[in-house]
Amino acid sequence: MDWILEHLILMLIPIISAFVGWLTNYLAVKMMFYPVRFVGIKPIFGWQGLIPAKAREMAEIETDLILNRLLSVEDIAKRIDAKQLTENIERRLNQVLKGIINTVMKDSAPQLWAMMPIQGKKAVYHRVEMDVPDVVNKMVQDFQDNVVEILNIKELVIEQLTKNPGLVNEIFIKSGEKEFPFIERSGFYFGFLFGIPTMVLWYFYQAWWLLPLGGLIVGYATNWIAIQIIFEPKRPKKLGPITIQGMFLKRQNEVSTIYSDIIEKKLINAENIVDTLLRGQGSDQLFEIIELHVNEAIDRYLNVTQPYVVLTIGSENYYTIKDNACKMLFEHAEKYLLYAYDYANDALNIGNDLRQKMQALEPEEFEGVLRPAYKQDEWKLIVVGAILGMCAGFMQLQLIYL
Repeated sequence: MDWILEHLILMLIPIISAFVGWLTNYLAVKMMFYPVRFVGIKPIFGWQGLIPAKAREMAEIETDLILNRLLSVEDIAKRIDAKQLTENIERRLNQVLKGIINTVMKDSAPQLWAMMPIQGKKAVYHRVEMDVPDVVNKMVQDFQDNVVEILNIKELVIEQLTKNPGLVNEIFIKSGEKEFPFIERSGFYFGFLFGIPTMVLWYFYQAWWLLPLGGLIVGYATNWIAIQIIFEPKRPKKLGPITIQGMFLKRQNEVSTIYSDIIEKKLINAENIVDTLLRGQGSDQLFEIIELHVNEAIDRYLNVTQPYVVLTIGSENYYTIKDNACKMLFEHAEKYLLYAYDYANDALNIGNDLRQKMQALEPEEFEGVLRPAYKQDEWKLIVVGAILGMCAGFMQLQLIYL
């Protein structure tokens, strides 16, 4: 009976090693992504998923990849057609402008506005509406000419990824949707294989440290091998009739489609671009463009009557009207620009453009899509795997001596 039990325990070694390999790899994958927010006592006692913790670094890497190698902000901006943009926002913009005119005139020239007949007010509205296409066209042209100073894509990406680390996870999980499950499964297979020599050694030499050491090696090796298989070799290599290449790199076309779709829909889209334009570092430059053309437009509206208007309301109020009109048009921008989101996303065509250029990247460049943000911390996953494997070895040792 003891002989049977002894051999049964012996045969359990590779099975337990397989379980240890799977568990360590499973935990390693989960530790890459979860928890999304730091849990514990900063800065030492606790954990945050490696990917969410690298959100800012990830954003910098992504923008460097996208802007330096794949897309040009200037080219993207030129895809916006002022006429089509106007057609999409004109109806809502005219409504906003009427509200701005009423508010500004009531605040700055209440008597003049109150005395003006309805037909006179309608004439003002009509004059403004007639001038909208020309004003929008000039604003779009100035924006396109100065887009680098106004629109900071790096700021956009960093802002979106740092405030929403779950989006960072989504990019990685969906891009590596076949690689990460492989890491988990491979731990079981490699763990079983590494468990066989441990079983043989234990049969001939039952030193107490052998099983913990075997567990440590299994935990370390399964994680390390899985990562290597995903990313190495970078280029296809022939081994007889078999062609081998890193799993992630082999799926370059598929991953490019998944990645570019997420970037277009959830990161670099019209809504986020508008938010960055209105609240980002370049918002002052954008306001200057609006101010320039709105002031010119107001002067054109008044034209010959300008001196009489100034005499009626005073020069100070006249300039107040212009200042308030510019500020309100800027502050209410989202109310009318949101009607252009669908058109802008189609015109920018970021997803399709990004996909094509990613698919044309060299394998060494394409690896930079997924790996660099956490590459320097891969050792943590491997070490954790080794420690967990060693703990499992001690548990196995305890089981034998019970």
